[in-house]
Amino acid sequence: MLAEIKGINEECGVFGIWGHEKAAELTYYGLHSMQHRGQEGAGIVVNTGSELKGHKGLGLVNDVFKRVKFDDLAGSVAVGHVRYATQGGRGIENVQPLLFQSQTGGMALAHNGNLMNAHELRGELEREGSILQTSSDTEVLAHLIKRSGEVTEDSIARALNRVVGAYAYIILQEDKMFAALDPAGIRPLSIGRLGDAYVVASETCAFDQIGAIFEREVLPGELITISDEGITSTRFAPRDKRRMCAMEYVYLSRPDSDVNYVNVHASRKEMGKELAKESSIDADMVIGVPDSSISAAIGYAEESGLPYEMGIIKNRYVGRTFIQPSQELRELGVKMKLSPVRSIIEGKRVVMIDDSIVRGTTSRRIVQMLREAGAKEIHVRIASPAIQNPCYYGIDMSTKKELIGANYSVDEINEIIGSDTLAYLSEEGLVKAIVKDKTINQGVCMACMTGKYPVKQDGGLEIHYTSC
Repeated sequence: MLAEIKGINEECGVFGIWGHEKAAELTYYGLHSMQHRGQEGAGIVVNTGSELKGHKGLGLVNDVFKRVKFDDLAGSVAVGHVRYATQGGRGIENVQPLLFQSQTGGMALAHNGNLMNAHELRGELEREGSILQTSSDTEVLAHLIKRSGEVTEDSIARALNRVVGAYAYIILQEDKMFAALDPAGIRPLSIGRLGDAYVVASETCAFDQIGAIFEREVLPGELITISDEGITSTRFAPRDKRRMCAMEYVYLSRPDSDVNYVNVHASRKEMGKELAKESSIDADMVIGVPDSSISAAIGYAEESGLPYEMGIIKNRYVGRTFIQPSQELRELGVKMKLSPVRSIIEGKRVVMIDDSIVRGTTSRRIVQMLREAGAKEIHVRIASPAIQNPCYYGIDMSTKKELIGANYSVDEINEIIGSDTLAYLSEEGLVKAIVKDKTINQGVCMACMTGKYPVKQDGGLEIHYTSC
């Protein structure tokens, strides 16, 4: 995926289902629909009726489960995970769901996000005698939950009140499944129904994949309990103004997903329209960098009155370029992945829409490819504000010194990437494109753009700072 070149990588995807005889198979399909959220590993844990049993592995969902006999994972309850490693190593031991067995019963955890105080909590647990088997911050929560012995709503709530950061959890034990969202609601998590079965997933595209119906979002600071008796809700932390991650709309989520009651494709189109209002330019056509920028490019074209053209084609059968052993081969990988359509752009003044610029290296290469294909002018328009700060909430964002937007002006970046002009969407324009109903959407986290972090290390909210 282009993100692997750009420096933004997805977080993870979680999926859980309760009360369906084909729970493992449906979890497989749900994970497959969220493959974009993580390609390094995948796993499923099922409740067979007598025990929790799992299978996991490194690689894509298809690769991990291509030789699995789902009859061996029979059960009506399952939880699954696709992983991109933001914290912890990339070994098999860190692939989720993490499965723990004890004398009081089993427990499986699937986590999307990042715990800012995981290092401190890990040290505390080790001093008290805990031996942690992974380098994943997900295991920290498991030890905090099991401090009191049994896995209950109270023990989970106490543990959640010790961790700080952005997170969406699904926790499975023999007789219950729990889902929890951080108090600021930074990560996405939704509830759906498939007949009598309950489904929980990071993105609603997973519901569409298996035929489930979306019911509602999990609320910030909410702990959901699902069992054979039905579904109940408690609050482990005071509800705060939700700050959904803006990058879910800009880049991370699938366009057919609804995130916090807003369709991702529609919001990206609005970003493009706002961008056209703010920074229109005389040109012959609008093109988008596949895939996440296409919606914004369509919106820009509609608002500006310029024709939208397929000026860049993505080769969907190219491997991940970041694993190439040299910088020279990585640059060749970009050309393998993205190809300009010479007959469309040659001699034309082109508006190139992209979702973001992180390090600037990919933007420079794409502009160069368009030049080589004969583009007369290249006007780069970015459908989000400049990324100037690292993310501490689960997105694998470069350090501040590697972020081109933090170290150079717009004019300087324009010169570095080789475009004729460059403009970003304003913060106000991004919010306008996402927040349609403040009573529902409330707000977004734009910390990577503004430096205003909604959650700080000690758990406080609305502390504005910029950190390296």
